[in-house]
Amino acid sequence: MLQKQQLPFKVLVAPLDWGLGHATRCVPLIKTLKQAQCHVYVAGNPTALKLLKQEVTGVEYLPLDGYNIRYSSKRNMAWKILQQIPKIILTIYKEHRWLQNIVTTHHINLIFSDNRYGLYHKDATSIFITHQLRIKAPFGWLESVIQKINYRFINRFDACWVPDYKGTLNIAGILSHPEQLPAIPVKYIGPLSRLEALNVQVSIPYKWLILLSGPEPQRSMLEDLLMQVINTVQYPVLLVRGLPLESTELAVPPHCKVINHVPAKDLQLLFAQSEYIISRSGYTTVMEILALQKKSILIPTPGQTEQEYLASHLMQQHWCYSFEQHEDAVKHLQQAQSFAFQLPQLPGNSLQCAVDGVLQ
Repeated sequence: MLQKQQLPFKVLVAPLDWGLGHATRCVPLIKTLKQAQCHVYVAGNPTALKLLKQEVTGVEYLPLDGYNIRYSSKRNMAWKILQQIPKIILTIYKEHRWLQNIVTTHHINLIFSDNRYGLYHKDATSIFITHQLRIKAPFGWLESVIQKINYRFINRFDACWVPDYKGTLNIAGILSHPEQLPAIPVKYIGPLSRLEALNVQVSIPYKWLILLSGPEPQRSMLEDLLMQVINTVQYPVLLVRGLPLESTELAVPPHCKVINHVPAKDLQLLFAQSEYIISRSGYTTVMEILALQKKSILIPTPGQTEQEYLASHLMQQHWCYSFEQHEDAVKHLQQAQSFAFQLPQLPGNSLQCAVDGVLQ
């Protein structure tokens, strides 16, 4: 473990590149480490680093190639990802070699890897962050095989932190609470959200706040679908495209406003000013929606079993309304307005205590 004479601790934080969710949920971790006077390095691809530079200052940024997973335009997502396993394994090998040099040249003491399996090191405390201890798959036997492979990688780290609550009151269900846990210590730190509810009352000018995110081509496919719906209503709508590197404008009707990307300090206000949040059921987005106590309409990425399970699990608890992308969006968006939402009063996270524990 870390030695006191190594202060200030030099810490590496590296999020996965599947969408922006892994990067955004690392924001509270990075800020907590900064408050503890750590020297923080953040590694990622250009899209993730541009987002994080808007959220956090006073850290050093390092370029690190992502896994660059391509999602299918159809529902055969599991097969599409299975085809990319050789590329994933090669990326894990490359990032592990990259880390050997980084630990030596920057004297890294502590590593936080958000779902990047190659970022562990024998000379630095290495912590793996994930909410998917059980990875959903189309078949039960395949889930068991994947879990064994998943744990084989996770067990190379010193500890695993799960951004969810321990016990029955939780967000991710069986994803974060499987029957069998990894062999290394597992700590439930509560959900991670860079957003906090405003303490003041604000007006609600928008009926819908649409948050787009995730890999292509599915991000654009959902954007095209919702643009068709927007053209059929007169509600005031705000569309955040989730494209921090984009500069072109999207043609929309007068009752719709479009922003390519919004930093957290502005997104908090937009959440408060909107009646419903429409988004994918990515775990980070769900954590932020629940943290702000907002009614949400979740549309899982087709074929992405984790999002499909999560949306179904939350709708059963009446924490959200959900429908699938191939269904009638106009009908479901109308039905959502009469849905009996039961938003939970969830406790805060224990991130500060977890960070203090590992630093001490």
